[in-house]
Amino acid sequence: MERNRRPSRYARLVAALAAAVLTAGGLVVSAETARAADADIATNGGFESGLAGWSCTGGSGVTVSTPVHGGTAALKATPAGSDNAKCAQTVAVRPDSAYTLSAWVQGSYVYLGASGTGTTDVSTWTPSAPSWQKLTTSFRTGPATTSVTLYTNGWYGTPAYHVDDLSLVGPGGETGQPPAAPAGLRSSTVTASSVGLAWSPVAGATGYTVHRDGAPDVNVTGTSTTVTGLSPATAYRFQVSATNAAGRSPRSTAVTATTQAGGGGGSGADLPANALVGYLHSSFANGSGYTRMADVPASWDVINLAFGEPTSVTSGDIRFSLCPVAECPNVESPAEFKAAIEAKQAAGKKVLISIGGQNGQVQLASTAARDAFVSSVSKIIDEYGLDGLDIDFEGHSLSLNTGDTDFRNPTSPVIVNLISAVKSLKAKYGADFVLTMAPETFFVQLGYQFYGSGPWGGQDPRAGAYLPVIHALRDDLTLLHVQDYNSGPIMGLDNQYHTMGGADFHIAMTDMLLTGFPVAGDTTKVFPALDPGQVAIGLPASSQAGNGHTAPSEVNKALDCLTKKTNCGSYQTHGTWPTLRGLMTWSINWDRFNQWEFSRNFDGYFGS
Repeated sequence: MERNRRPSRYARLVAALAAAVLTAGGLVVSAETARAADADIATNGGFESGLAGWSCTGGSGVTVSTPVHGGTAALKATPAGSDNAKCAQTVAVRPDSAYTLSAWVQGSYVYLGASGTGTTDVSTWTPSAPSWQKLTTSFRTGPATTSVTLYTNGWYGTPAYHVDDLSLVGPGGETGQPPAAPAGLRSSTVTASSVGLAWSPVAGATGYTVHRDGAPDVNVTGTSTTVTGLSPATAYRFQVSATNAAGRSPRSTAVTATTQAGGGGGSGADLPANALVGYLHSSFANGSGYTRMADVPASWDVINLAFGEPTSVTSGDIRFSLCPVAECPNVESPAEFKAAIEAKQAAGKKVLISIGGQNGQVQLASTAARDAFVSSVSKIIDEYGLDGLDIDFEGHSLSLNTGDTDFRNPTSPVIVNLISAVKSLKAKYGADFVLTMAPETFFVQLGYQFYGSGPWGGQDPRAGAYLPVIHALRDDLTLLHVQDYNSGPIMGLDNQYHTMGGADFHIAMTDMLLTGFPVAGDTTKVFPALDPGQVAIGLPASSQAGNGHTAPSEVNKALDCLTKKTNCGSYQTHGTWPTLRGLMTWSINWDRFNQWEFSRNFDGYFGS
């Protein structure tokens, strides 16, 4: 959020990122052409033996007799919900050797790739193959690599795809013996939509497959994972098997885990079904004027106090005070302010402290800064009797160190310490603690294309940097309201760029949050969908509040499309979400300046 209107910087940043990727890509040397003596070492690549040698997530794969590219059978795999219908096999290879992977595919958004290469994992894809199309990629194994995993997958919510005549040409490896069945399978953290699992390592295993209710569901290389996309209040039966180049082990002893009741993360269950969130300029004034807490209309369900700011960028010491009288002549006294907060809370409203904003750069680069953050934010919450915390880190507050490439396991101190600090606050204040976040699109949806400094370096290290924070805190998160403004064009799941200011932008950006997406295009690192009750759309309240103001009629079109699948325009969503939580705006002050146009439209749409 900003104290004053500012021009967008993101169009230039996105262009720079794209240029960096293209430049770096030119430095990559293609893998050697496989030698003539090499053989096709993929198992059952023509699917003539059914799914022998293959495992498909969620039981998504079958073999069919038509259409086929060659022989009498082909793979048909159907994505459903949060499952992208990934089918995989592990193949024995030789270290430091060249391989060429290819397959004939048919359908929309079909991916082909290899992981565990020991060098750079590779993938290729097509956005549309109405008839059989050949995909080809190549790689070289690392000096200690003895097996790789080949995979194909589709995309969430798209129709079934087909694969046939898949081959991996190169020198074969030593197969040895399949590993033993894993022992010690146990469940850990259980939420309404996920179950954490862990088990003991197996000698000689190069990977593991988690089976859900008897069907292969997740392939991993480590000895723990979190199975996502589950239904609330539902019992699931899990087993795990170990794999190596020689084959798959028997399955482990089963464990059963029951997901929690629904309602989204954090304390979202006690918010209205349709919530309106707004920022209140409490510590400063700008062209919109100062609005007293007692004068905030009842339309607003969550009021974020803007802003708590640090004493220095790296101190972690956050301070908040009311706007000075010289700047805000109509500011209330601290006692009046606290009394007005209590009145709002008595009426069922939530009042939070928002940390950051345009000017409040916060970098928790040390554990001392982390601890100071927890201590100082706690003091603000306690002094004003607040309901929780809003994280509005912008600018250079969050970035990813070089080599920090997996949003599921971040290593950058500013990321790790922020996650730890918020978890400490959540533990201190308990289940009723309200947690919201207001990142910009650059830090979230741009992660579909770019993540951190990238595989070759040179990219903006802030790209997608909110994703590990959101993911680590998703079970504590009450609301995520990405700022769909002050943004350059962002690529959606249709691989088209979308521009702010109309319904299309909000539909495409929100669809990404509610569908999930591969981070930086890596289908092995998919950011899982959020619960729709955790998501609100962020917009400016007026044309003066920020770039990307959206007319009320376009706001309503976006809501129609996302909650009813009507008025969608050209963009096709991957689902319909009638429980989408609501809208956020910058700001309550600007809405008052604009004759309450934003909140009146919200009330009219939802019948408040």
